[in-house]
Amino acid sequence: MRILPVLFLIISITLVLAFFVFYVLLFKRHDPIADLREVDTARFSFPLRRYPLEKKDILPLFLIPILYGAVAFYGLGDIKGPESFCSFTEKGRYVVIELEEESSITRLMYYSGLHSGNYFLQYSLDGENYTDEAIMEQSYSDIFKWHEAKLDSLGKGTKFVRIISDDTLNLGEICLYDWEGKPIPVEKLVFDEGAATLFDEQELVPERESYKNSAYFDEIYHVRTAYEHIEDVYPYELSHPPLGKLIISLGIKIFGLAPFGWRFMGVLFGVLMLPFLYVFIKNLFGSTAISVCGTLLFAFDFMHFVQTRIATIDTYAVFFIMLMYLFMYRYVTAERDGFSLGCKGALPLFLSGLSFGLGVACKWTAVYAGLGLALIWLIFRIMRSRQLTAIGRGRLHRKELFLNILLCLFSFVLIPAAVYYLSYYPYGIAKGMDGGVSMLLDADYAKIVLDNQRFMFTYHAGVDASHPYSSAWYQWLVDGRPILYYLRSLPNNYKSAFGAFLNPLVCWGGLLAMLAMVWRSLRHKDSKAMFILIGYLSQLVPWMFISRITFAYHYFPCLIFLVLAICHVFNSIRLRDRRWKIKVYTATALCLLLFIAFYPVLTGVPTPRAYTDLLVWVPGAWPF
Repeated sequence: MRILPVLFLIISITLVLAFFVFYVLLFKRHDPIADLREVDTARFSFPLRRYPLEKKDILPLFLIPILYGAVAFYGLGDIKGPESFCSFTEKGRYVVIELEEESSITRLMYYSGLHSGNYFLQYSLDGENYTDEAIMEQSYSDIFKWHEAKLDSLGKGTKFVRIISDDTLNLGEICLYDWEGKPIPVEKLVFDEGAATLFDEQELVPERESYKNSAYFDEIYHVRTAYEHIEDVYPYELSHPPLGKLIISLGIKIFGLAPFGWRFMGVLFGVLMLPFLYVFIKNLFGSTAISVCGTLLFAFDFMHFVQTRIATIDTYAVFFIMLMYLFMYRYVTAERDGFSLGCKGALPLFLSGLSFGLGVACKWTAVYAGLGLALIWLIFRIMRSRQLTAIGRGRLHRKELFLNILLCLFSFVLIPAAVYYLSYYPYGIAKGMDGGVSMLLDADYAKIVLDNQRFMFTYHAGVDASHPYSSAWYQWLVDGRPILYYLRSLPNNYKSAFGAFLNPLVCWGGLLAMLAMVWRSLRHKDSKAMFILIGYLSQLVPWMFISRITFAYHYFPCLIFLVLAICHVFNSIRLRDRRWKIKVYTATALCLLLFIAFYPVLTGVPTPRAYTDLLVWVPGAWPF
């Protein structure tokens, strides 16, 4: 069995290499017709032609997101979870549960709510003299999870159970199990009014904790913060800007405090990425077939699928990164008749800047994308200057440049700063401020924002802890070390596991395609290749100089440009090979087949170990 995963690895690498050998050989044969068809991409001058959508694009533009949404929402998590909590308002608060008759208790399941601390579990036969049984932990990593208390003595028989808190804590639901392992009916329990919320949602108690009913990985931070914003509680997690967590809170408000609710917005944004990417690819290359193939590659890439189904903030940052580059491309390719500060030039630039602000307000990594945008803008202005100077209109360019700089300052500085500043509104409310415009002008509100910037910088600069599934940037390039999000051993040699990494064919093919972008940029002065290359490097290069612990999901923004690079290669084949469809469609189909094959380790579906072992193509590095 061990030979099969290695064989799959070798076959996949061989297919990717063969595809790109064919691509290189196409360019070995001089094809003047193909060169003419690609002339609008040449000489580092951005093309004035931007391919528009056509009627035939309408069906895939809607169908692919619907298909992805159906797959991604399926099995996302429990739709309902405990929402009524018993509040222990201070240290020493307790509840007493009396059993109808003396019984043996073998298990106790409980659902932890907000705040961190511990509960002391005690038992008694007479209700007067209690014996310590166990500590029920509710640490920062236990929030919004089901747990099983470890019991030793309760199985010998008890009449009273007492739960004492050591801090201000919220406990969601508990369930007691008898000596047969069956839940003790609520009708056989006596408790005071304050404990009623511990037994009012018994139908939600699961057999065991899983990703479908509990938070996992960084959801313990971001879901908690989202809920704290809803409850006007000052957040525990302060290491990222607020907007991503505010977006998560919208799902909780709509669907409730349950896994489906807190993951809903991530999947929705994953769906919304797809029509924008489709338009992006169509604007670049003008081919409906390639737009369909590229959008499918992105939609069902492993990283995109897994990351949009977890309630963390990366999805929102990637969504706005995609938008800022789409609108920047539409800006540099806008038609310009003389003076170019009309709507066609100004609106895309404004939308790019607005997307930049929204992205940074979700996660600081969007700042890296801004560096790429600045470089693209600078190259465009240099080319624009040369074009206008060559026809004797240098004065027009200087005037246009001056006003364009003002527009950039407004779009990429003032607007993002305002969006970022406004995103801290819940922090001010949680501090007891009055709200409204007056709060935004309050020095105390400004101090909250500035203090958080200092904390975030210090926090990220000082993160040096180790993690078993961390990885360095050079490992991301080749899927060297996926991050494992979830792993549970199940009976009958089954397991439930999933992690985040790129589809191997997209990862390796995208890397070779990016090398092709380097070649096209240097050899053919291809502006589209250069645009894609700048976007990719702006998201990758900064990580080469960051010493803090990093993970495979930090490569997620690069996926946008890997797919665009693959589409560029597809387009070159389309223009140079009459039988291009069989190559492009086959490559796309193989990627989709891999998604189907790896589906169990992308979703946690209980699967025989014998099958998941076949998916470990790199033993010791792929951890699922």
